[in-house]
Amino acid sequence: MATKQATKETGLFEAIQQFCQDKSLDRELVLGVIRDSLLAAYRKKVGLEAETDDRCQVDFGSDNKNEIIISVLRDVVEDKTTNPLEISLEEATKLDPSAQVGTQIRVFEKPQDLSRVLSSQAKQMVFQRLRDMEKELLYQEYKSKEGELTHGYFQRWKKDIMSIDLGKVEGIMLKKDQNPGEKYRQGDRLKAIISRVELRPREPMPVITLSRASGDFVKKLFEMEIPEVYDGIVEIRDVARIPSYRTKVVVTTSKSDVDPVGACVGMKGVRIQAIVRELGNERIDIVLHSDEPSVFIANAISPAKPVEVHVDRKRGDALVIVPDESLSLAIGINGSNVKLVSQLSGFKIDIKTVSQYNQELASPEAREKLDRLFNAQQEAMEESEDQYNESAEEEEEDSGYTPLSEVPGLTPRIVGLLEAGGIKNVETLLEFSQEELSKISGIGKTTAEQILRLLRESIEWVEEG
Repeated sequence: MATKQATKETGLFEAIQQFCQDKSLDRELVLGVIRDSLLAAYRKKVGLEAETDDRCQVDFGSDNKNEIIISVLRDVVEDKTTNPLEISLEEATKLDPSAQVGTQIRVFEKPQDLSRVLSSQAKQMVFQRLRDMEKELLYQEYKSKEGELTHGYFQRWKKDIMSIDLGKVEGIMLKKDQNPGEKYRQGDRLKAIISRVELRPREPMPVITLSRASGDFVKKLFEMEIPEVYDGIVEIRDVARIPSYRTKVVVTTSKSDVDPVGACVGMKGVRIQAIVRELGNERIDIVLHSDEPSVFIANAISPAKPVEVHVDRKRGDALVIVPDESLSLAIGINGSNVKLVSQLSGFKIDIKTVSQYNQELASPEAREKLDRLFNAQQEAMEESEDQYNESAEEEEEDSGYTPLSEVPGLTPRIVGLLEAGGIKNVETLLEFSQEELSKISGIGKTTAEQILRLLRESIEWVEEG
């Protein structure tokens, strides 16, 4: 019988050793959990208070720790007693012939000699505490990896939720974090970013949420595939994404000899193609960052090449004028391109073709509307309107030149832009070509063409009158 019990204990410690290896737990910590659980169950059985911990001990035998022994330090008394911390002299002398009343004796018991109820209680406490320990360790490990790229193997679908084997634990990928259109079979390997790690009371393990739909996932792919991004030479300022449709990545660099867009694309597009394949052939645009909103929007609207971009910083509006044949490129599939540009720039984007823009400029009401929409200095100009008129009149009387405000259709916004560019009157304006006008800040090629057309019509009207 003793041999059978020893064999059971030996098997117990072998199981503990194997458990520690499988769960990556420290053996001493596990043995500490077993010790505390046995003590708690024993105290509950015999009715001891928690303050008596120093009188109760759990020891593991020195011979490869193949024995578990519980001991209680008891006071020797004359008569029989029910106090768990006392022992009668008669019983004490059976254990130690030298025992005397008033002394203390340590009484040893083995768990298998105790009741089955105590063993069951201790077992439940051990399992619960080990599960809690494993849960906490896994939480700490994966919590430190939030925002990092990982890989796993697809296991199964739970309604719309993907279950992914990460090795030590399973992760989940909610529908909103999945890349639409991707199909997986059991055992398929996939990359994802650890977006969130949580402890939930009713879950036996940490809840690890993965994502393949976030902009951070794309950013991590760039760090993995492009050395300049990983080393910090090229900085990713922002990422806007509509999964499975299009992604725009804003890049910049402080190195004057480095082309951030070219570094991301790679020779013959080899670098960017590796990322495109990982995203299921999703379109990726690399956008060069600029602090000037109009320049940045012009870069971001790629693959379309705008003719002009007008922005109103105060109202947060932007007008992008594109060639007639580029309208669909500028808008994108289901409006994806313009949505991403708006998201990156923070401006509400209005896209018009050159034909639409010219047609609207032909109407005085439309010109006034466009003027209100894109004149960032409108209020300042309204405040100084009286001063402007007075100075214009004085200038006309003094110099004999024709003020720009007398050209029909030339709005105050355009007048302000021309004056800021050094053109104060009609006579000076006549000396400028369309190319020279288009170089003035705020006046593009299309607007320059409209200014010269209005000027020609005005001059013809004066001659006829």
